[in-house]
Amino acid sequence: MKRTWIATTIAALVLAGSASSKDKPPEAVKRIEEARVVFNEIMTAGDKSIPLELFEKAHCVAIIPGLKKGGFLVGAKYGKGVLMCRRPGGGWTGPGTVRVEGGSVGLQIGGGEVDVVLLVMNERGAEKMLKSEFTIGGSAAAMAGPVGRSVQAETDAYMQAEILGYSRSRGVFAGLALEGSTLREDSSDNEAVYGKRLSNEEILAGRKAPVPAAARPLVVTLNRYSMWEKK
Repeated sequence: MKRTWIATTIAALVLAGSASSKDKPPEAVKRIEEARVVFNEIMTAGDKSIPLELFEKAHCVAIIPGLKKGGFLVGAKYGKGVLMCRRPGGGWTGPGTVRVEGGSVGLQIGGGEVDVVLLVMNERGAEKMLKSEFTIGGSAAAMAGPVGRSVQAETDAYMQAEILGYSRSRGVFAGLALEGSTLREDSSDNEAVYGKRLSNEEILAGRKAPVPAAARPLVVTLNRYSMWEKK
């Protein structure tokens, strides 16, 4: 009898754990909310935020919460996040999922994590972002973005850059150049978010993929900062 009770209890716990794991949203879905929180915190940082003038001009935005840096002497980067572009009629598409991978050789003290935001500033950069893979600073010209409420956003340097990069680590926010890093679409994460296998090009074109419920708060947040002039 005692053995039967133990076996029954173990079976119940296994089934409960299985049901609980099924109820949890996939990591790719949870990452969308993490991206929203990161972007909102950055944009509400006052004089340490991304200039609204530049975000207003951005064609697309990539948000990678918790990009991992690492290593002593040989540094490596790895992270996952979301990529969204403006719709032709206004507003933002649903998120395509991306992976950032890259490495550099040189003296890098310690590891850690940083939140990364990439602004894609023109149509050329947006077209490259729709590819399944490209190299930042190689196939797309990139530079560290300026920080603050107001900048001279019309300067040649910022207007010629296809991508402006930003990072936040331990409360410090600054421009970031991810030279040599590779950005790839993540088709398995897209499937976890949309329930079917979609490419980022299909998602960001806005035709085959309505905004999923999990991404609506992020779209609302991006729209809020896109309409700053109309407040």
